[in-house]
Parts: sequence; C-alpha cells; structure tokens
Amino acid sequence: MGKTLEGGCQCGTVRYRVTGRPLTFYACHCKECQKQSASAFGLSLRIEASDFDLLSGQPKFWERPADSGDTTVCAFCPVCGSRLYHFGRREPEILSLKAGSLDDTAGLAPVGHIWVRSKQAWVDLAGLPGDLVFETEPPSFEEFLRRWQAVSERA
Repeated sequence: MGKTLEGGCQCGTVRYRVTGRPLTFYACHCKECQKQSASAFGLSLRIEASDFDLLSGQPKFWERPADSGDTTVCAFCPVCGSRLYHFGRREPEILSLKAGSLDDTAGLAPVGHIWVRSKQAWVDLAGLPGDLVFETEPPSFEEFLRRWQAVSERA
C-alpha cells in the first residue's frame, strides 16, 4: 500500500488525502464501532496524523470516554454526519481512519480483529488464516503493525 489514498464523507463536503503508508488495518467489533458504522463492525486504518491532509471542508468533533480510560475524539462531517476518523487524547499523533470513507478500498484486508467479545453472533471468524483476534483491545498494536507491513510489502 504505497499509493496515495483519498476519501471523504458521503455528501462530499469533507475530502481528505493520506500521503504516507498506513500503519495497520483491522476490524473492531466493539459496540461503539457498531453504532458509528451502523453495521456489525468498524474498519480502522491506523495512520500517522502527519500523513493526513484535508482537501476540502472542515470536520466537526465530539468526544466520548474509552474503556481504556482515555478520551476518544471523533471527527465527522457537519453536513451528512459521516464519521471520518478518531484518535485518543493520549495518542493524538495516530488517527484511526474509518476505511469505509476511502474512495477505493481495493487491496485492503484487515490483519486482525479486536473487541470480538462484542461481535455479532452471526460473524464467523473461524478459518481466517493468520489473523490476530483479541477479546478486547490488545495490550499493544505492535503485532498488527508487523503483520500489516509484511502483507503490504507483498502487495
């Protein structure tokens, strides 16, 4: 994944570009991601905040407490409400970009799954070769980073 990525909200008011290489990509099955995506899980592409550029529009923000004790800052379009990314106050240099907001998701496949204790019962994670699976948030994302680097170098 060495290409430039672009995306935006549903209505097109907020547009962005990611110029650096993503750090990792995973599916989160927590109840908050289910709510924000209005689906069974959220897809998170972790990136360096310095690699994120707004091309148009200005997101609005709201905050919520995280189970870790941190505060999650959530960015969304002020017109259509689409969630674009979020970050923790303790680690503002890392954004969790909502991958569904990308223009092109070809070639993206999550290397792991977190918060699977909250997953929908019909989501079957069996038979996913090599994927990382955690009941809650992993103590570290280091293995996710290593796995993503290995996968993206082969792509």
